[in-house]
Amino acid sequence: MIILGIDPGLEKIGYGVIDRQGSKLQVVDFGLILTPRIALPDRIRLIHEETIKIIDERKPDAIATERLLFTVNKTTAMDVAKALGGVLLAASFRGVPWCEYSPPEVKQSVVGNGNADKKQVQFMVARLLSLRESPKPDDVADALAIAITHAFRSRIVI
Repeated sequence: MIILGIDPGLEKIGYGVIDRQGSKLQVVDFGLILTPRIALPDRIRLIHEETIKIIDERKPDAIATERLLFTVNKTTAMDVAKALGGVLLAASFRGVPWCEYSPPEVKQSVVGNGNADKKQVQFMVARLLSLRESPKPDDVADALAIAITHAFRSRIVI
């Protein structure tokens, strides 16, 4: 099962692609989708187009994103939600199933503790994917953690 994990954002969208074969996880690809400071509709179009490219190249069986939980900056939350819309539109166009996980669900799945800090999550991402070090920046490590969460929680066996 190929899983595309995405850490939503507006300027930087982390993505990570993993392959689950039984209980074994292997990293396939990871990186960032970067958008310049241009009009919001154009940024969302870029996010959509780049997500389509990743889907077409990596052919994921599922896409997982982090559920947006913002309590302080509502303006930022709205812009990130709009950017996530570009990702979801790409998933819909390509017919790839989507689901989302809350930050505590991701931490619980990857570390075993829903209150784990970022360093613990990054350490376990590297460990679970047999990487020498945690991928940088944080957005990429978070995207891989989201993909790992889906691999652990998914009932689909391919």
